[in-house]
Amino acid sequence: MTTLTRPAPSSQSRPDRTRRRRRFEETPGLWLCPALATLAFVLWGIGDPQLGTDELVTWDVGTRSTTRILSLLHHVDAVHGAYYLLMHGWIAVWGDSHTALRLPSALAMSATAAVVALIGRRILTPRAGLCAGLLLALVPAVSRFGHEARGYALVVLAATLATLLLLRALDASRSGWRWAAYGLCVAAAGLLHLIVLTVLTAHLALVLLRARRERRVPWGFGFAAAAGVACAVPVILLGRSQASRQLFWLAKPDGWGLAGIWPQLFASTLCAGAVVALAALAWKGRPEALLLCVTTVLAPPLVLWAASHGDVSYFRFQYLLFTVPAWALLAGAGLAGATRSWLTAGVCLAVLAVLVLPDQRRMRGEFEHDVPHGADYAGAARTIRTYLRPGDGAVYVRGAPWMLDQGVRYYLRRGTGPREVFLASTAAENDELYPVHCARPAGCLRGERRIWVVVPGSHADPLDAVPAGQARVLRARYTTYGTERLGGLTVALLERTP
Repeated sequence: MTTLTRPAPSSQSRPDRTRRRRRFEETPGLWLCPALATLAFVLWGIGDPQLGTDELVTWDVGTRSTTRILSLLHHVDAVHGAYYLLMHGWIAVWGDSHTALRLPSALAMSATAAVVALIGRRILTPRAGLCAGLLLALVPAVSRFGHEARGYALVVLAATLATLLLLRALDASRSGWRWAAYGLCVAAAGLLHLIVLTVLTAHLALVLLRARRERRVPWGFGFAAAAGVACAVPVILLGRSQASRQLFWLAKPDGWGLAGIWPQLFASTLCAGAVVALAALAWKGRPEALLLCVTTVLAPPLVLWAASHGDVSYFRFQYLLFTVPAWALLAGAGLAGATRSWLTAGVCLAVLAVLVLPDQRRMRGEFEHDVPHGADYAGAARTIRTYLRPGDGAVYVRGAPWMLDQGVRYYLRRGTGPREVFLASTAAENDELYPVHCARPAGCLRGERRIWVVVPGSHADPLDAVPAGQARVLRARYTTYGTERLGGLTVALLERTP
């Protein structure tokens, strides 16, 4: 009987596989795959959630003129000024639909995944870089803030790109152009959000480690970082003067607040646990890589926690999103070290994708974007649009955290809604985020036959939620014709009493 034997592997097969792997590692596929995967995740359902409070502010400010935006920044929101100016130009070109407003954030998260893969290839291994980029795509918070018409995704990109540019500068410390590119990126990051400058603590740790071999490195880093921070000094001064007004509601964090920040950063306790577990497997990695990543994930939260025990608290998890890519790099290193093949690593990533799928779906809920108490702005606008008549007026009761006037106006589309009868000057005319109402409400009425009233919450008599002076005038001249209670708010139609 003839014994069947497996043919011996060709001496050429192993070198051929090695060459193919190296070609892939040196092609754009290494960073393009994570970028496309992240973009696919972020674009999934990007237009589904209603605009949240911060997004409505972005829309309102972004549609103002450049002069009005600059005037606003002298009073409030200076720390977001660069983002508002960017969105002003973006809206002028691409419009202000849900998708258009959120697309810059989606593109920024996609680019961040590509940069993470490139950093991983440089300081770890190509496989670790690819795993890190794909892991970043699976984090629910990446989808959540890739959907957000706010500057957080751009801040994440700026911080991650600054790290890559620092690594390039360290590899050629005599290159002034590389240090200049790093300084420009630090400046851009600081102008987008001041707290991201805490990433310089991690950069400094890496520079000090490298300085033992190259004495020129600290000088290049010092000049570049100082120049970048100097560009953000005007924003630092304005932001400091405005902080107590804008962040008065943030409580000083305790020890439990510091410990609980990491699950919030991932928008998923399960995902946070999986990433931290994989990151723990990276302890045998390269010392420089571990130092950079570990200081990036630990130092900024600690600095922010300590700074939040002064006059103003700054401790919000959104401000620390730029540390998530470093977690992804550590987890990518751990996954690459624990698996022996691309296939095994791919299976692990697929399992994690399935496990976090419920959290990914939750990120796309209609009221997931910080819409207070599920206030259905779109539903209120739909009701008004259905029964709207020429000459109708409106009263929107606005108060933190509700943005009823901006929310309903957005979904009614500009120029098609009823006139706000008690409005003395708009927020834009006032160079503020809030409008000014008439001191004498009766003098602002123009004989409107019908007035729409939109108030937060559910009320048997919606006029109970209207400011006393305005409610007194409305009760004297109008009667309630109909009321509709929607999620988180109430819409009423008043008709003038004969």
